[in-house]
Amino acid sequence: MIPQWNKSQTVTVIGAGVAGLCVATELLQRGITPQIIEAQTEPGPASCSWWAGGMLSPLCEAESAEEAVTRYGKKAAAWWQSHTGLVKQNGSLVVALKRDHSDLNRFAKRTQDYELMDSAAIAALEPDLSGPFTQGLFYKSEAHLAPREALTALKNNLLKQGVKFVYCAAQPETIAEHSLVVDCRGINAKNDTRGLRGVKGEMLILRCPDLAIQRPIRLLHPRIPLYIVPRGDGVYMLGATMIESSAKTHASVRSVMELLNAAYALNPAFGEAEILEIGVDSRPAFNDNLPKIRHRGHIITANGLYRHGFLLAPSLAIMVANYIHTGTKPEWFESV
Repeated sequence: MIPQWNKSQTVTVIGAGVAGLCVATELLQRGITPQIIEAQTEPGPASCSWWAGGMLSPLCEAESAEEAVTRYGKKAAAWWQSHTGLVKQNGSLVVALKRDHSDLNRFAKRTQDYELMDSAAIAALEPDLSGPFTQGLFYKSEAHLAPREALTALKNNLLKQGVKFVYCAAQPETIAEHSLVVDCRGINAKNDTRGLRGVKGEMLILRCPDLAIQRPIRLLHPRIPLYIVPRGDGVYMLGATMIESSAKTHASVRSVMELLNAAYALNPAFGEAEILEIGVDSRPAFNDNLPKIRHRGHIITANGLYRHGFLLAPSLAIMVANYIHTGTKPEWFESV
């Protein structure tokens, strides 16, 4: 059933993670002022979005993700810059130790629009990586942002424009049927969402003032491919594992050790870094690792961002908002 929204109908978004806040933002763009129901009074550790890397790297994702991730992901940086002004477009760099150059060659074959870097070029781009890396791939057009600041900026923008936040735990079925409901609860909707599974991710936040890395770095590694994202002031986000599990707590000793070992291989200065946070959460994903939009009765579900939350949430939100506003079925629409 295609929604026939009218000005007398309320729209309720459940969930104020990256999906819910983006959906609410796009609804406002179409003259629809939603209300948001969220269990937490502020963005925080209970939200999967809180632990995101914030890499806006559609070209690199082509190495392992579906084509749609790259196609829609290319729109993300402009969207986030327009709504938050927090995007840093310094590109991203993929490197590998000499023993893993075959992995770098494979990565290059599966991606495009990169510059092949030798040791001198890598050192010029990132002086803290000079020495162990003789080959790399530079994706100049890619970008990154700080997820926590971006979530706060979206929320503040919504508040300024009159969006009401209701802080309580709620199920979509409990919302009155005269209100159109958009369920953006992520993995918390697992029991109500057919085919949704959890993919556990573990990450670290480190402080290493001796380094001045300027852009996301991906280190191809035989056990855990590592990415590190600068947060400024010597703080770095280090991640992330991918474990088929809905567990949202307790990082394993093995995972933390392997992440730290990989960081040490990137630069031994990370051996002296302070561990500020260890984060664990479960990413919501479907079997093809692409988002899905479903509609039954007065409830629309928008879920399955997997590990592409900040990269794909803008496009997911645009699709949902267009569907509500005009009835246009999006690419990620799935009949129920």
